[in-house]
Amino acid sequence: MLEMAAENKETRLYSEENFGWTELTPNHRIDLRHPSNDDIDQFINANLVNDWSLLSWKDVGKPYEVKTVAKSKRDWELDNGEMSVKTSWEFFNRSFHEWFVKDIPGELNASKKELKKYLSRFQIGDVKKALGETVRLSLWNYAHRIEDGVWDPRGKRALFKGLDIEKPRILFLGAAEGYEAMQLYAMYPEGEVVLVDYDDFCRTDRFGLFPESYPFLGTNPATNQPRVWYKDQMNIHYVVDDIRNLPFGKEFDIVLSVGLLEHFPDEYKHEVMDWHRKFLKPGGYAIMTTPRHQMKSRLFYTIMADVMNHTYRELMDIRQMGLYVYEGGFDILRHGFIKVHNGIVARQR
Repeated sequence: MLEMAAENKETRLYSEENFGWTELTPNHRIDLRHPSNDDIDQFINANLVNDWSLLSWKDVGKPYEVKTVAKSKRDWELDNGEMSVKTSWEFFNRSFHEWFVKDIPGELNASKKELKKYLSRFQIGDVKKALGETVRLSLWNYAHRIEDGVWDPRGKRALFKGLDIEKPRILFLGAAEGYEAMQLYAMYPEGEVVLVDYDDFCRTDRFGLFPESYPFLGTNPATNQPRVWYKDQMNIHYVVDDIRNLPFGKEFDIVLSVGLLEHFPDEYKHEVMDWHRKFLKPGGYAIMTTPRHQMKSRLFYTIMADVMNHTYRELMDIRQMGLYVYEGGFDILRHGFIKVHNGIVARQR
């Protein structure tokens, strides 16, 4: 018991005394700015469409398909034939996690030293390799660590605010490390989170090694005032299974997906929408995000292809994403874009 208390003290480094604080760790940003949700709307460009029933595909066009493929996938397919969807996700999860745990400043410094060494010796092949690595590290450093564009806590809180719900049961489809569900739990505490992914690596490593010291801004249920929450204070269960095999009924107050819809061509998108509807209580919320179609995102997925591009992937604008959701049988309550993501909160019609 004393060991557990000491461990908690080591990992829970932040409290309400740190409100307004932000700092960079070697691989991510800590952000405790804007602890109250009163002014958080400035981090979302919201409600851009007044009437979804009046919008058509002729108006918005189809999403942009990312065609660049990771080298590891191309190499694997030369020996084994076409990679299955599950194997593609396994490759992606391991590659993505490898970048999440990097000491970015340390690796950037080492990469620049290598580049300088190869330049001095006119080793052109090695120069190209070191330059590519330096560019990727610099881009990841800016996108994830400096800008916090992947987790984007202020943007996600802006999207999630104002739900009429207490102690919700939250189901996260394709959960990976479960970040957004933990943010929801912090904002609407004392419920339950069920994370689902069919790659066990997500349970053991992406979620299992998610930093215990990472602070989530949320709510104190006793006082309704802002509070800092940690992963080990949350009621979370991890299920490793295919979404199509889940035994649940319509029993969740929130069904969440992050970066799921864009991995399916149009002929399968209705099935993704069915998954959200299948497990949702009457009156519950479906919450979805997808990567946003913008020039910066296209550049990111080109330069970071070996990290990101193992599966079918689209980039959408919020109107395209919203049409899929609306045509999938949902009324859209809140929508907008937050840095590099589109976000939608919806209810079944």
